[in-house]
Amino acid sequence: MKSGEKLTLEVIIKMKGVIKDAEGQEVLFTGQITDNGLVDSVEVVARGNDTAAPALYPFMVESDVVIHNHPSGVLKPSIQDLKIASDPGNQGIGFYIVNNSVTKIYCVSEAVVSRKKEKLDSEDVCSFLMPGGMLSRAIENYETRDVQVQMTEGVVDAFNNNLINITEAGTGVGKSFAYLVPAVKWCGINNERVVISTATINLQQQLIEKDIPLVTDLIGKNGKSKVKSVLVKGRGNYVCLRRLHDAMEENSLFQEKDGSLKAIYDWSLTSATGSKSDLSFVPDFTVWGAVCSESDSCMGFRCLYKEKCFVMKMKKEAASANLLVVNHHLLFSDLAMRMNGAGYEGTAVLPPFSRVVFDEAHRIENSATSFFSQIYNKFVLYKITGKIFFRRKSGNMGLSVIMQRMMPHPEDYKDIPVLISAVRIAAETLDTNTAFLMDGAYTIRLTVQIDSDLIGPVLDSIRELHKKIVKLITYISDGGEILFSEEEDNSDIFEMKVAMQRLKNVASILNSFPDYGSNEENIFWIEQKKTGKGEVFYSFTNTPLDISDMMKRSVYDPLQTTVFTSATLAVQKKFNFWKGRIGLDRIQEDGVQEFLLDSPFNYRKQVMLGIPDDGPDPGSPDYQSFISSFIVDAVGISEGSALVLFTSYGMLNAIYNELEPLLTTQGLTVMKQGSLDRSRLLSNFNTDISSVLFATDSFWEGVDVPGNSLKLVIICRLPFRVPTDPVIKARIEAIEKKGGNAFMDLSLPEAAMKLKQGFGRLMRKKTDYGIVLILDPRIIRKRYGPILMGTIPSTEKSIGSTKKVLNDMENFLY
Repeated sequence: MKSGEKLTLEVIIKMKGVIKDAEGQEVLFTGQITDNGLVDSVEVVARGNDTAAPALYPFMVESDVVIHNHPSGVLKPSIQDLKIASDPGNQGIGFYIVNNSVTKIYCVSEAVVSRKKEKLDSEDVCSFLMPGGMLSRAIENYETRDVQVQMTEGVVDAFNNNLINITEAGTGVGKSFAYLVPAVKWCGINNERVVISTATINLQQQLIEKDIPLVTDLIGKNGKSKVKSVLVKGRGNYVCLRRLHDAMEENSLFQEKDGSLKAIYDWSLTSATGSKSDLSFVPDFTVWGAVCSESDSCMGFRCLYKEKCFVMKMKKEAASANLLVVNHHLLFSDLAMRMNGAGYEGTAVLPPFSRVVFDEAHRIENSATSFFSQIYNKFVLYKITGKIFFRRKSGNMGLSVIMQRMMPHPEDYKDIPVLISAVRIAAETLDTNTAFLMDGAYTIRLTVQIDSDLIGPVLDSIRELHKKIVKLITYISDGGEILFSEEEDNSDIFEMKVAMQRLKNVASILNSFPDYGSNEENIFWIEQKKTGKGEVFYSFTNTPLDISDMMKRSVYDPLQTTVFTSATLAVQKKFNFWKGRIGLDRIQEDGVQEFLLDSPFNYRKQVMLGIPDDGPDPGSPDYQSFISSFIVDAVGISEGSALVLFTSYGMLNAIYNELEPLLTTQGLTVMKQGSLDRSRLLSNFNTDISSVLFATDSFWEGVDVPGNSLKLVIICRLPFRVPTDPVIKARIEAIEKKGGNAFMDLSLPEAAMKLKQGFGRLMRKKTDYGIVLILDPRIIRKRYGPILMGTIPSTEKSIGSTKKVLNDMENFLY
């Protein structure tokens, strides 16, 4: 090929001169390619001898193409050339070879040059949402909302100008369409991938089953490119055919009585997706855990079942799609891989992307904190070691026994049972000593203030357990060295490698705990838990104190457009608190746009806020009896259709147990969180208008019950998080250490956002109406009350005696 087909004349002249000055030796150039596909500028980055030049990756990865000359004039790439070309090539960087006179050129790999992005026409995008627009013609009784159009304009601006967009969109704004129409349009005209990340399955299903198909169909009818969307779920949702077949061969591992393993196997033969959600039954947790796909146990292209692999199919689907719907946890697993070396040009967990929409963005801090926390408990360890070796009546079993049959010297593994027993004894000793430290407490945070006589035995036990685990790992590694190096494609040997890596991960977590006093970036804490059979055990957790730096390195710096949206992001009409929690306060203001869009619903006419002023404070011994009495009277007036929100399971259970018989005799259906799975519980509540649902924590958000099924929301107590929570306590101390006010800077803003979420359960549609009762008098007695009141929409109010509030309730409803 003539060099002029790839290089401009100016570049040819420059390269020829540089090579001549280097006396015809090899020279490494990097170049940039223009829209016409020609290299129009080059830089010299290295000079070598007559056979080689240094391959300087820091320069290469910043270019569109890497070029070097072959002094021999033979442009055939060497084996070393091909190796060097691979890494940049996988990042879309081209690799060319020229002769010394730069008259001929050989393209080892073509460059993937990003074409100039076509900006969205804001007026055109917004027309979809306007009267007479595509959406109004497709949706019956569709109403244009000015706030929805305003949000859409902001999202368009963020895509066009590579901005971070923060939008609080009150209930009824229609935020899904406000970001989907610009996102789908962008995907279509620029053939670029956009990721939509949510916190809940319900929203994912709404997007992938309803909203996205509608938007993509309408935009497709409008003459734009068809956009493909895919819901991407974590590996654990898919069955692994290799592990499933191994489990069937070792069926005694499970001691199955219900036949669920065989049922999963039969289902896998005809399933198109291999997704657990497609099963007609809920599999036993242990059985599914033994056959589901896991990243560290995936053999990839060495797997015998790769052609039928459900995860591979899912990844191919995702790679061919330009709109991906994921959850926050999966997105953070992808970003963690990229941040730790995978880069942003290729596939990690997800295919490459540079624009993301975080819906339900108020959950980001909790999702990231959960993902980046490290947890150990003895049952994690028992599961791993149980895979390596266990005993049955029929004899010894496990991976080590299988490997012994292949080993030239089976005695090299004879001590594994003894070593595993030593590990388990050390794990039990750790739990025993931890019980003395906890002394009945449910949680304890490890700080330098803890008495060394109490913590000392626990730390000694951790070190001893770590030592036993390392000894087991070393023994397995040394004894199986030959098999590990020669039998890479063997499934059982691969599984043993996986087990060893998991043991190393456990050892690493344990090894971090003795240094808790000097580690200021993490929170180390222990929690007492119980098994389903009531056995007490202890969970050791290492949690990041602050996610700001991680967010900056994985999201704000590398991604081009990031949209954050939720109905609850602001406190006192400002985003300062939420931005500070996820590090957005460190980003230059000119790169961030903020929109605070109120709900279009008429709260003043359709909602009454009732607050009795004669009730006791939550700390009073009379508080629970006051709450019980008020609930009975209030749900009697509303005739059910009530959601009662608590801040603790203790009070929920106590009041439920007290009131359930009484309310049942009044003809009401009484339900409690935990009695059924969440979806069935909400379905029953939605269909029974005479029902009362007692709930806590997760039911403060994500409950969408429009119409007559929900006319009354009772908030029993202001949702301040328990200050003894180890993570909260550590973050409070960090704020105070910097001279801040922990209550005003953390506790109060968190409670305000949670209160707004609980309040938001009532109005889900424009025609909804009803009452919200707040039975905690601190909201009108404390100085911080106005801040909390200012967080929720303005409504009709009834603040007075219990009798007055109940009378006003009846008048408002009837």
